[in-house]
Amino acid sequence: MSIVFVPKKLRGKAKINQETIQRLLDENDQLIRCITEYMQKGRAVECVQYQQILHRNIVYLATIADASPDDIPAITNCSSSNASTPALNGTPE
Repeated sequence: MSIVFVPKKLRGKAKINQETIQRLLDENDQLIRCITEYMQKGRAVECVQYQQILHRNIVYLATIADASPDDIPAITNCSSSNASTPALNGTPE
């Protein structure tokens, strides 16, 4: 079950830390893999529940990002690899 499903009485009381965010990102990765697998098997109906959980997780992560102060550095570690990506820096391959 998604960690975003928190009982109402506990909502807003949890500490948001890097571990929680990483768990959500890992869960989203797994959800995307499941959705892809079901789609490849032609079982689109089964994908709906996973897509709803993925959507909820993404909205939750976006809410956290919007509520975070601007001076907190990004949690991702892919900034150095993005600098050499042609699509991101505009240089041809």
